[in-house]
Amino acid sequence: MITHTHSAAFRGVEACLVQVQCSLTPGLPGFSIVGLPDKAVSEARDRVRSALASMAIAFPAKKITINLSPADLPKEGSHFDLPIALSLLAAMEIVPADTVRTVIALGEMSLDGTLVPVAGSLPTAMTASEHELTLLCPAACGREAAWVSGATVIAPKSLGDVVRHFSGQVPISPSVPGEVLEPGTDLDLRDVKGQERAKRALEIAAAGRHHLLFVGPPGSGKSMLSRRLHGILPPLTPQEALETSMIHSVAGLLDAGGISRARPFRDPHHTSSMAAIIGGGRVARPGEVSLAHNGVLFMDEFPEFQRNVLETLRQPLETGEVMISRANAHVRYPCRFMLVAAANPCRCGYMTDPEQACARVPECGADYLGRISGPLMDRFDLRVEVPPVSYTDLNLANTGDSSADVAARVATAQAVQADRFSQRSDMRCNADAAGEALEEIATPDSEGRDLLVRVAEKFRLTARGYHRVMRVARTIADLDRSAEVRQPHIAEAVGFRLITPVRT
Repeated sequence: MITHTHSAAFRGVEACLVQVQCSLTPGLPGFSIVGLPDKAVSEARDRVRSALASMAIAFPAKKITINLSPADLPKEGSHFDLPIALSLLAAMEIVPADTVRTVIALGEMSLDGTLVPVAGSLPTAMTASEHELTLLCPAACGREAAWVSGATVIAPKSLGDVVRHFSGQVPISPSVPGEVLEPGTDLDLRDVKGQERAKRALEIAAAGRHHLLFVGPPGSGKSMLSRRLHGILPPLTPQEALETSMIHSVAGLLDAGGISRARPFRDPHHTSSMAAIIGGGRVARPGEVSLAHNGVLFMDEFPEFQRNVLETLRQPLETGEVMISRANAHVRYPCRFMLVAAANPCRCGYMTDPEQACARVPECGADYLGRISGPLMDRFDLRVEVPPVSYTDLNLANTGDSSADVAARVATAQAVQADRFSQRSDMRCNADAAGEALEEIATPDSEGRDLLVRVAEKFRLTARGYHRVMRVARTIADLDRSAEVRQPHIAEAVGFRLITPVRT
């Protein structure tokens, strides 16, 4: 007798359907798994055997063959434990064979049959919905997977619960979507003394999702400002939350019983490798750029990152996706993120202070920030010099708007953009605008166009730089609640574009 159920093998954020077949034939007792299983899948034999023994189910004295089809697709991970056990139980006529054919299952099993949460339940739910299958997953993954509309998710706690459910003894109710409420943050923009221009740049970057570079001496507040960006960004929309959580699910980062509406804020160390930032490894896992999808990637000490790591950012910043190529697979991950970078003006950090600067000024600054190539620097929409704060300013009372006030203005501006791009699938915010769409929404008035042309000619802006100025000006106009891009908006955008304290 041959029975089968389904499971999934992951290729990026895609869950590929795998048929798990079981055959019980007379002969010398044995248990074999075929179909390109990795070590974790092969070890399922012992876990399944122990789980059945804990339920007082006698293991069949026959030759057991498990086939994972298609056979040429690599099968990796312990999540094949549950579908292998389910297919075997159907072959033993303990659960109905007709029912398990309509199931896609994933879950690791302990030796006592308890189901352990695994990565990838969210993309598997998408596959289950597409093929009209019922998803069977561990209880800890049920609320996460139930976010996919159209998918019926059954989330038992143990293999015994699975048997009782399919035998009709104790049916399990379908899981409902769960949302993780992120704890509030105490980081407020009003805590930052001075730096009003940097705060303004932070607001513009958040409103239009523009890339931002802070350059300033140590202790000037670059990291403090950047870490407060998370508090002024609006929550993820349901679509964005699903997209982001698909990546986090594959990476195994969803372990709180649901998905979060808070935007990701990734903060990798400057010693991170290319595989950690871009993605890769033996099974092509998502990197920091993809884990920051729809959120913020903050790279402190930006020039200290390896040069080849920095250069690999150029294509993802433009395309919003990254392709990881391996000998046996080509995996594509989305990565639409805001890049916020912070850097010292030179290695010692005090190039602008005559009393503390080293003897190599200004060559040290050119050498240090010269690690950021021209093409990569050209991709920053906003470049801001963050000067040191005097001791007297530190004793002053908090001034300026709070994060809540700035967040309200950012949310209003993003709502305008959401309405503006509601009919387009390739654009969601001003930073995405290109081609005719950019000309349509960001063409300035005559005075603004004259100013932009003069600046482009005098400072030799690249075509990319010219268009990025237009995008930033459109965002400034949105914050100003102006339907038209005017000369003051262009002037402010140009001011943030041309300030490059690194080469002085």
